[in-house]
Amino acid sequence: MTMSSTTDSATVLAGMYAAEAEYLAAGGPGEAPFGLLAPFFAPDVELHQADALPYGGVWRGHDGMRRFFLAMRETWESFDMVEQEFLATGETAVVLTRVRARARATGRELGFPIMQTITVKSGRITEVRPFYWDTRAVADACAVPTPGG
Repeated sequence: MTMSSTTDSATVLAGMYAAEAEYLAAGGPGEAPFGLLAPFFAPDVELHQADALPYGGVWRGHDGMRRFFLAMRETWESFDMVEQEFLATGETAVVLTRVRARARATGRELGFPIMQTITVKSGRITEVRPFYWDTRAVADACAVPTPGG
């Protein structure tokens, strides 16, 4: 029995988020092996983060994903996905996530939604595009005030 690509996308996403939870529980970036997550991402995966964010830009390949997780660890003291809903259609999936986070630099806490479009081909994630409701609020929460500013 073969699974439809809709099931494949949903299965890949569920597996990746479970592996991400295991990765973070094992210490995350710099502590746990990225190999826990690597099977879910294509070698040429691209993650597009909004430029206004402290970890903005395009992160490419497994090395880029490792560096992205390090940047997230440097930015956030905690980053909890408290609700998630998966909408998968063929190779394209949409993930609606509600986040509760605490910025490492300022200690500010905030809650915000993220919608991600994720492309899955041949059972691996090839592209991720997160859309934040308010990138300015996120960036402001993470910004260290400048002396005299």
